[in-house]
Amino acid sequence: MDAVLLSRIQFGLTAFFHFLFPPLTIGLAALIAVIEFFYWRRGDALYDKTARFWSKLFMINFAVGVATGITMEFQFGTNWSQYAKFVGDIFGAPLAAEGVFAFFLESTFVGLLFFGRDKISRGMRFFAALMVAVGSALSAFWIIAANSWQQTPAGYTLSGGRAVMTDFFGAVFNPSTLPRYFHTVDGALITGAFFMIGVSAYFLLKHKNMDVAKTSIKIALVFALVTSPLQVFLGDVHAVQVAETQPAKLAAFEGLWQTQSQAPLLIFGLPDQSQERNRMAIAVPGMLSWLAKGSTNAPVEGLKAFPPTERPPILPTFASFHLMVLVGLYLVLLILWGLYLLGKGKLYSNKLTLKLFMYTIPLPFLANELGWIAAEMGRQPWIVYGVLKTANAASPLPAGQVLATTLAFTIVYSCLFAAVIYLMRCEIKRAMGENRAAQDTLTTGGAQLWT
Repeated sequence: MDAVLLSRIQFGLTAFFHFLFPPLTIGLAALIAVIEFFYWRRGDALYDKTARFWSKLFMINFAVGVATGITMEFQFGTNWSQYAKFVGDIFGAPLAAEGVFAFFLESTFVGLLFFGRDKISRGMRFFAALMVAVGSALSAFWIIAANSWQQTPAGYTLSGGRAVMTDFFGAVFNPSTLPRYFHTVDGALITGAFFMIGVSAYFLLKHKNMDVAKTSIKIALVFALVTSPLQVFLGDVHAVQVAETQPAKLAAFEGLWQTQSQAPLLIFGLPDQSQERNRMAIAVPGMLSWLAKGSTNAPVEGLKAFPPTERPPILPTFASFHLMVLVGLYLVLLILWGLYLLGKGKLYSNKLTLKLFMYTIPLPFLANELGWIAAEMGRQPWIVYGVLKTANAASPLPAGQVLATTLAFTIVYSCLFAAVIYLMRCEIKRAMGENRAAQDTLTTGGAQLWT
């Protein structure tokens, strides 16, 4: 057993699980702020009821996201001590800034909004919800800035075998920070929107909690109309940045083996690493050159321009990237179809579309994870791109210990995931029960008046 490989698997497992929760809470926080805004301006009790329901689901995921994020940070000291020694001067700064400038802001207003909402005004409730949304987005910025430094290191010098920060803003705003940040946060907003749409579709199919469902699905559809197509543009901006700063990653994304002008955009194909070619390739000539460089005649570096030991693993990088794009396009088409039915007044009764929305809930989560896999696999074999290799960054641990803790993480996280699903189902069922109880009360009251 290889301790480095097992450490990579363990970190991948914990990161994969953690990354289920921040995108959802970022997206829900923004949508809750929108609902609280409507409640503040209109004073309609329906918006209050709607905000309260989604806040409960937010809190479940927020708590688990915080706990699993702490676990990830500890692994830098346990499994990746050589990496921590090398980049501690740089990596610690944005993580500390996240705690001071973002998490404290977010957690303070989370407490005010969710535990003190009945003791503050509607305007203050909206402000608290807005600060929760801002805090969650700001928290994402500092985390992504730290990770982006690994992708495109800047603002540092090597001294005594360590990376020493020379320019804080240069390190934070390295070439990939902003493209990756906007791309990732927009993915989170899409995740929150589709989660809200999917749960609302479930209510509509069951004919329960209809008032909350109709209000939520309209708000989330309009929200997704903005965020889903925007992701196409943001993804293109990020890809252009990757072409400039990590050409080996772009070549792996697109299965491009030869450096060439009029580089083709691969629509379908199966990369064959042993033969260094693509099987069953379907491509658009010149499209990759145009998208990456702005001209169909611009040369794009292929994988053969890099030593085999410095190429990313081709198949997982290629497959995760293309599946992410495919899922994203499906989400855009589904949103446009849903809005068309909403405009025609047919959405609430169209069972097929409502089922599609309900079963689509996992896909934005999958797209987020695929994007993360593509980004991290595409950086290999480097843990800090062009500076420090992953094989040289791990702690000198016995492989058996890493395997044992990985199995323990798998068991604990499986139980935790089951608990999250159970708690959310309880809240959804409770909302359906409250709706039914309200209907029973109205029916009983009407009968009493009649008699």
